[in-house]
Amino acid sequence: MDSHAAGSSSGGSGDGAAQPRRNSRKPKYSKFTQQELPACKPILTPKWVISVFVLVGVIFVPIGIVSLRASQQVVEIVDRYDDACVPAGVTDKLAYIRNDSIPKACTRNLTITKDMKQPIFVYYQLDNFYQNHRRYVKSRNDVQLRDKSKASETDNCDPEAKTVDGKPIVPCGLIAWSLFNDTYNLIRNNETLSVDKKDISWKSDRDHKFGSHVFPMNFQKGPLQGGKILDSKIPLSEQEDLIVWMRTAALPTFRKLYGRIYVDLKENDTITVQLENNYNTYSFSGKKKLVLSTATWIGGKNDFLGLAYLTVGGICFFLAFAFTLLYLIKPRKMGDNSYLSWNRATLGR
Repeated sequence: MDSHAAGSSSGGSGDGAAQPRRNSRKPKYSKFTQQELPACKPILTPKWVISVFVLVGVIFVPIGIVSLRASQQVVEIVDRYDDACVPAGVTDKLAYIRNDSIPKACTRNLTITKDMKQPIFVYYQLDNFYQNHRRYVKSRNDVQLRDKSKASETDNCDPEAKTVDGKPIVPCGLIAWSLFNDTYNLIRNNETLSVDKKDISWKSDRDHKFGSHVFPMNFQKGPLQGGKILDSKIPLSEQEDLIVWMRTAALPTFRKLYGRIYVDLKENDTITVQLENNYNTYSFSGKKKLVLSTATWIGGKNDFLGLAYLTVGGICFFLAFAFTLLYLIKPRKMGDNSYLSWNRATLGR
């Protein structure tokens, strides 16, 4: 009995030794895996918190004041003309703008409110025009714009991909088709102000996105003309109005650079603007505006940045004052570290 039992016992032990060893999932020990790396755990005492809020306020408020002052130094003249340039007695604006036999010439007078130093930027502004619409943004072919040999590639350009007889349109797509085509002629004291349209687009766009050997073909040859007609003898890389237009805007209200004036304008000067009101914004209840603007180191007129800095700085000063008041009214006892998390855990035990 004893020997049998011993044999059974040793046999069982032998079977157990024959079983494969289980692989452990325990990771190899390191300070990283065990989260034992040296760490800094700052203790936010009242003095530290108040000091940080005061420091942020001291930095942000002056930046806000300087930014806001720079923005307010910008002189800006804005004139909406889409309604004013419709002849009196015309009730159907859409029929008026689509009728090519009716002259679209219009004259506007602008009064300069403050001295404007050169360069003076001339913009056109459109309201309620959604250039960010998905189908509109995709309606272009970048390969065609860059490479002369790819003129027949009109993918994604429908419905302005090809003419009725099947010829490819260059540049194709709705963006190019809807190119802004109002024109402005500025006159001061019977002297025409030259509007420089050179380098109004991004240099990277001219060099890399629009080919110097790609010329417009079959453009605006469809039954409905969308906008400006391009000169077929000028390469796309030099059609800067087109390049500016095809950098689509993110918001429905946007401005695009039309040109620059390198002449100083004085206060109370009267600028006569002879314009052609060609672009159709009446079908979507849009607005058209002509903008003359100077610029400072911060750019054009935009109070948001300065107001944002002032708001954040003011909030920081308010919080610093509130925490200081609270600290003076109800200060912590000296040597009382019960607010620390590890001390609270010790006290709990």
